[in-house]
Amino acid sequence: MKALAPLLLAAASPAWAASAVVAPYGVTRTGERVDQVTLVNDRGMRVRIIGYGATVTEIVVPDAVGKPANVALGFGSLADYEARNGDYAFGATVGRYAGRIAGARFRLGGREVRLVANDGPNALHGGPGALFTRVWSVAAFRRGGRVGAVLRYTSPEGEQGFPGRIDLQVTYTLGSDDALRIDYAARSDRRTVLNLTNHSYFNLAGAGSGTVKDHRLQLLSDRLVETDRGGIPTGRFLAVAGTPFDLRAPRRIGDMMALPHPQMTGRRGFNHSWVLPFDRRLRRAARLSDPASGRAMEVLTTEPSLVVYTGNWFSGRDRGAQGTYYRQHDGVALEAQHLPDSPNRPAFPSTLLTPGHRWRSTTIYRFSAGRH
Repeated sequence: MKALAPLLLAAASPAWAASAVVAPYGVTRTGERVDQVTLVNDRGMRVRIIGYGATVTEIVVPDAVGKPANVALGFGSLADYEARNGDYAFGATVGRYAGRIAGARFRLGGREVRLVANDGPNALHGGPGALFTRVWSVAAFRRGGRVGAVLRYTSPEGEQGFPGRIDLQVTYTLGSDDALRIDYAARSDRRTVLNLTNHSYFNLAGAGSGTVKDHRLQLLSDRLVETDRGGIPTGRFLAVAGTPFDLRAPRRIGDMMALPHPQMTGRRGFNHSWVLPFDRRLRRAARLSDPASGRAMEVLTTEPSLVVYTGNWFSGRDRGAQGTYYRQHDGVALEAQHLPDSPNRPAFPSTLLTPGHRWRSTTIYRFSAGRH
């Protein structure tokens, strides 16, 4: 008990001062400097973000007895992010279009826009040269008790095949409530489409600690986007009642993934999009918890969909920052975004961005700990 006392005292009476510090992280293969920002709130929660891909590399939060651990999967060096993150997008800002676009093409303003296919015949997460392979500028700030960072990148006309020059901004804010808030903003000089998300994988027992099958997941959604074998929407929404996708009450992830359903065939786990209420207001969408550590995370978003991906295709050959290899189901991504293939689906909420308008989106990951 004596060994735990300092941790418990620190958790109850924090001595940390909130801070936001930018430092060099490395240099890319093409000679671009990449900065890292470290955010610490007044309770000791720490978040690290690098300019390469506007990527969250670390989220350190305490468990039920005050022991801290990093709960975000990631690599240990810039070289690893450059070499391997194209397969996983650990922690990255994904776009220009998060999710799949069927046939790597869509029509806009009466003409066909052709993208580069990188997922069979489809474009996934924007295709090659996606935003998570680009170097963003990094600037830190402190506002009252909140600390944060603003990351900016200008995507030129035709990048990834998309029309328009887009000025992009992602703002990460860390408050004393142990919530990491992500605000996205963008402007374009031409009509285009845009769909951004954060692609962090979480393991609330600690990154590199093993499977997330024992985690409990709750999704405040009663409909699932039906997709074909290639992950492209059919246009139908399925009621989740009586299916493996009924997570309206907290369920053990491993139990639900093991249930048979045509939408589970060939997917090795969850890689699906749940429909959320969409009125552009910030709403609670999900809760993830780990009974062993007592950690929990709520997801709030303004977006109309939450994609859950349970690391079904982790190869087991990639070593994370903790020195362990990431294996199948060792993390779960909760990606707030618009629905897949929306540019080809007029009935879906629009992802159109026009000149003179500012595109905005917000997602919050709020952490807590305790015995439940």
